Amino acid sequence: MAKITKINHVAIVVPEIEGALNFWQEALGLHLHHVEDVPSQKSAVAFLPIGESEVELVKPTSDDSGVAKFLADKGPGMHHLCFEVDDLEGMLADLKAKGVRLINETPQVLPGRKMAFIHPKASNGVLVELYQLIKD
Repeated sequence: MAKITKINHVAIVVPEIEGALNFWQEALGLHLHHVEDVPSQKSAVAFLPIGESEVELVKPTSDDSGVAKFLADKGPGMHHLCFEVDDLEGMLADLKAKGVRLINETPQVLPGRKMAFIHPKASNGVLVELYQLIKD
């Protein structure tokens, strides 16, 4: 049976990364690892590692993205919680069998990882991402 192995990251939507970094770095003492453009999500992401997890600051790069819609509707704030799993396809099959509403019934494959989202209506309003690293 597929299982969750850890919290991979917490994603926070921000209108701009530099201003947001001021709080996360200066006030909390976190260190920026890198910023990455993620064209498939129409966003730029700043990665701030904490132990085995990360805080991700997500900025929309296009006005027609889901992140831009979230920012326009709700303002900056927590966007989703991401769990790392040992078997993403198995986890999705288990959830589907339990009647859990999914956004992605099959994983999206990106370099080095696979991911899928659970619909927030299934999880009391929290967008949940499931994430599996792909071993080379």
